[in-house]
Amino acid sequence: MSRPVYLVDGARTPFLKARGKPGPFTPVDLAVQCGRPLLLRQDFDKALIDLVILGCVNVIADEMNPARVAGLRLGLPESTPAFTVQINCGSGMQSMDTAFRTIEGGHADIVLAGGAESLSHSPLVLRREAVDWFARLNGARGTADRLKVLAGLKPGFLKPEIGLERGLTDPITDLGMGQTAEKIGHIFGVTRRDADAYAAESHRRLAAAQAEGRLAGELLPAISREGQVFDHDDGVRPDSSVKSLSTLKPVFEKPYGNVTAGNSSQITDGAAWTILASEDAVQKHGLKPLARIVDSHWGALDPSIMGLGPVMATAPILRRRNLSIGDIDLWELNEAFAAQVLACLAAFEDAQVCRDVLGFDGAAGTIDRERLNVDGGAISLGHPVGTSGTRIALHLANAMRQRGLKQGIATECIGGGQGGAMLLEAA
Repeated sequence: MSRPVYLVDGARTPFLKARGKPGPFTPVDLAVQCGRPLLLRQDFDKALIDLVILGCVNVIADEMNPARVAGLRLGLPESTPAFTVQINCGSGMQSMDTAFRTIEGGHADIVLAGGAESLSHSPLVLRREAVDWFARLNGARGTADRLKVLAGLKPGFLKPEIGLERGLTDPITDLGMGQTAEKIGHIFGVTRRDADAYAAESHRRLAAAQAEGRLAGELLPAISREGQVFDHDDGVRPDSSVKSLSTLKPVFEKPYGNVTAGNSSQITDGAAWTILASEDAVQKHGLKPLARIVDSHWGALDPSIMGLGPVMATAPILRRRNLSIGDIDLWELNEAFAAQVLACLAAFEDAQVCRDVLGFDGAAGTIDRERLNVDGGAISLGHPVGTSGTRIALHLANAMRQRGLKQGIATECIGGGQGGAMLLEAA
């Protein structure tokens, strides 16, 4: 049995830039901040929610299985199951995709699916040699053995590492995510000026969306325990320009690289939820969907070129739906790095790549920049890893509705060499 599945509603917190210390919200705090008002504006009883799924990469010790913790703090019945998914940058979209497949298969009618990430709360970890030293100290027997181990103490053992820094390095290739962006940028001839121009435009578009109220209803304020109100994404720099960005030094491939802090996604905290429902639930409860989820796909490739994941995930959807790039009205392609986005666009235009890798007869075509990330993206918004997949799908649905457009694709690259894509159709 295959049933139509609808994205009924959704909301997110502001994306708050991490500033070198724990921010005001944990992952669950963020999930609750946007979840409560989202559920309050629904006309159906929240006890009808069959399942809660939350994407989260950096789970903190006090919030094991944050989906369950968030579900209970949101006041859902104890009988409502909840689980957390982790597929790096694709976690928020994976939660939606799992909900989509569960409803499509007739195993649920209403699912709360989203992502939450507080990168400012990323755990501190000890170096491996420090862990080994503490293990030896713990296992020492007698004073003499303990003194012998203590003599091997090094000051560096007491200096923890930020877990996020380890997480941004691929364990198979030993390349940082920024280095993978440098690689595919080089392959497809993306210049520093290209990347900086793209980044500046991302900031311009987000600033315009904020000023013109296009995020209203999607973005809900968050209030800290101290009463501070956060009502907007705080990483946007509307005065960004190619000239100003050109002064920044390369971060990953010094001194000649093209990837800088200015043309990369920002490290941020944020959460987003979506409510997915079956056609039966939509009709029974008089729901007014934003969009129908038509299809989704997950692709994989060499981790050293992980930034091309969107190409690998999107191409199968286009082929099996008999769609061309020109048929897609809007695109949300997560901006991990400007070079990565531009490399994906170039790959779709490369006839050899499209024939040999993607299964097309020739070049897939050109994605119109006016249809891509129309209200900015992760370069200006930030990239709370477990949340971004939910955000781009939700915003795609809202942007399509605002513009009266028919169908769109949300897609993202995933650290480790994967990609996810979701095809939405206006409801």
